[in-house]
Amino acid sequence: MEYRPLGKTGLAASVAGLGCGGNSRLGLGRGASVDDCVAVVRTAVDLGVNFLDTAEAYGTEEIVGAAVRSYDRAKLVISTKAIFRGGDDTAETVTAKVEASLKRLGLDYVDVFHFHAVGPEAYAHHRDVLAPALIRLKEQGKVRHLGITETGPRDPEQKMLARATAEEPGEAPQETLWEVVMLAYSLMNQGARRKIFPVTRRRGIGTLLMFVVRNIFSNEAYRRDVFAKLVEQGQLDASILSEGDPLAFLVSEGGAESITDAAYRYARHEEGADVILFGTGDRDHVRANVESILRPALPPAVVERLHASFGHLTGVGLDLPGPV
Repeated sequence: MEYRPLGKTGLAASVAGLGCGGNSRLGLGRGASVDDCVAVVRTAVDLGVNFLDTAEAYGTEEIVGAAVRSYDRAKLVISTKAIFRGGDDTAETVTAKVEASLKRLGLDYVDVFHFHAVGPEAYAHHRDVLAPALIRLKEQGKVRHLGITETGPRDPEQKMLARATAEEPGEAPQETLWEVVMLAYSLMNQGARRKIFPVTRRRGIGTLLMFVVRNIFSNEAYRRDVFAKLVEQGQLDASILSEGDPLAFLVSEGGAESITDAAYRYARHEEGADVILFGTGDRDHVRANVESILRPALPPAVVERLHASFGHLTGVGLDLPGPV
């Protein structure tokens, strides 16, 4: 496993991070037993994955808590999240949700607590009303670092995150309220290369990449439909369909094991990417995903082709989790 600094938090995070939500939710999405789900987490940790991301909404905090009890807590980086509903939520709500997450996890603290899926219209309330409660919890040692996640499918232009990462609390230009951010990024959704990563790199904000692999990469029929629609909308030239699968070159020219393998490797080696999140409910898939993330970068010519062909697209492949 490879580890890298998570922004300026002082945490060393594995480049492969286990996402405990998505379609799989560690296996809960297909009806797996709790023991089987716990085994998925332990398989990841035994492979060197020390970054584990869960959330109240995923229903997997108890599973993560059960899985990590046999490991050295100090060597793990555990992240969780909660959704807040605009003006109805107060600082007291934040405290209650953090305490509830800690109880479900069976932990005294979490390394990162995120405001989950914050849209542009709700950002000011999270910053001004809710964040002070997180700061107090940080002072109490229950939350080590403050995070915020975007809602990719509902904010494809990343307006919220562009604002959040650029803001400077107080008068110190290098201070950041948000120490870690979670954002959507993939080879078909490259907007963060221009809008987000230059800022997070400059300011030392840790990045967690989600939506790196979605149906567009793993489901050939779905991918064909998406590309046909992009051509119909005028976002891609019809010539891209002339030789079959428009992403087949990632395997034939890029030397990737599969399109999914290429998608992980593309994101992993992007400047500004700290942790690549993957989700699964299958222990063999854990190993395969980690192997992909640890493989070398795609050839420069292939990456350049990806940028030239798809760099202008916005919000492609950001399908929300659904039934497995």
